[in-house]
Amino acid sequence: MISESSGPGATRYVLFDVDGTLIDAVDNQRLVWRTWAERYGLDADEVYRTALRTRPMETFAQVAPDHDPQECLAALNELENEDVRTGSYTAFDGASELLNALDPGAWALVTSNYEHRVRGRFARTGLPVPKVVVDAAAVTEGKPSPVPYLQAAAEMGAEPGNCLVIEDAPSGVQSGLRAGMTVWGVNTPSAADGVHRHFGSLREAVHDILAFASGGHPAPPEGSASVK
Repeated sequence: MISESSGPGATRYVLFDVDGTLIDAVDNQRLVWRTWAERYGLDADEVYRTALRTRPMETFAQVAPDHDPQECLAALNELENEDVRTGSYTAFDGASELLNALDPGAWALVTSNYEHRVRGRFARTGLPVPKVVVDAAAVTEGKPSPVPYLQAAAEMGAEPGNCLVIEDAPSGVQSGLRAGMTVWGVNTPSAADGVHRHFGSLREAVHDILAFASGGHPAPPEGSASVK
């Protein structure tokens, strides 16, 4: 296990998005939102596209402004909680190896989902849970605002410049960049705008993430980017 004190210089921290980055839950999310949209007579594809960019309450405001948002949230929670119990999903290759190699105090989860669902999915896939989890209920502004990643850094006692963000979605990438952190993209065929490095899969990034955490991989100069 990599210790917080290992490596020269300042302690490095790694902040992970969850869905699409560590957990392969795309099919689950699409099914949940499709079922929810059908209940309200809405276009499922439009609802899902909006949900990918926003937190649930923001999604409801955009796609179902005439409906009670608390009622919308209750319906969504029912569907998502059932998915945690019965849905079929897996951790991405490399996730278990990577997370178990990091010191629990030197990494965090930053998700637009809710912590109890993350814990349920991690329990089912055998992934460890870190000391810090920043979820949708913990912040007043979601991604692409920098608030979620800045809050995670603050809870760990980390400076943003010593943090590496691992993301798959453009909104998450922008959140990390706006927080002043190094951002690497994973699990997408092409690099999102602004990422400092891009990997086609999480597995490809494992070695370099661990190297960063141990202090062996310097942060790139501001504005630089590379694709691997």
